[in-house]
Amino acid sequence: MTFWLRFLTTVVGAALLTASASAAELAVVGTGDGVELLQAVGSAFNAQQSDTKIVVPPSIGSGGAVAAVGAERNQLGRVARPLTDAEKAQGLQEAPLVRIPSAIFAHPDVGVRGITSQQLAGIFSGRVENWKDVGGADLKVRVVRREETDSTLTVLRSSMSGWKDLTLTNKSKVATTTQEAVEAVKRVPGAVGFGPYSRAIENGAIVLAIDGKGPHAGDYPSAVTLSLIFKRDKLDDGARSFLSFAKSDAARKALATHGGIPLTQ
Repeated sequence: MTFWLRFLTTVVGAALLTASASAAELAVVGTGDGVELLQAVGSAFNAQQSDTKIVVPPSIGSGGAVAAVGAERNQLGRVARPLTDAEKAQGLQEAPLVRIPSAIFAHPDVGVRGITSQQLAGIFSGRVENWKDVGGADLKVRVVRREETDSTLTVLRSSMSGWKDLTLTNKSKVATTTQEAVEAVKRVPGAVGFGPYSRAIENGAIVLAIDGKGPHAGDYPSAVTLSLIFKRDKLDDGARSFLSFAKSDAARKALATHGGIPLTQ
């Protein structure tokens, strides 16, 4: 009897391992904006089924997502900007998921919790060089910026007072991803940067109120929209299932928990 129990246990265990190993990985590639939010949605999806495992790899940018999905190397991409007419003409479609407020975040030792939009423009232009000049600590301002094509910078230029034609200081560190910008600000005393808001930023940095408004204020002007992109006729069952789940109440709950503002589907 013992032999047969061991035999059955071995067979069942092997079957379970095979089933687990057979889950196909589906990478959702693209922007670094909102990566923590999409990872949370992927984790919720993975927890409810075992056929497809969603993975959210490091950023290759919105342009990288368009290139990968357009060339059919990946079924799903993530972007923080609308598709252009030319991209739509290639067969690409978009599904907006969540509005992510733009955040201005700083090292905790800067000594302020909020500044005015005029002070903000002065900081990023280099006119304000010490935090004491905006009511903070006697500490040198160290700007962490993004490249000109960054989606958050684009939104700031179109929506934040004083940013439309603002020339960013060349005495700054240029971060190539959102994650790099956040980590630099957390690590360097006096540092300040910008990027899409997530609750993870506040673990080691402070998010500054601008003109008395935090990122989730109803009239806070600046935000990006995170969307999934795809070619509908190239989706397999797993990709279609994840797209459907991403519009569910469970997905919206995950997005809101991590600091996003889910869009009505």
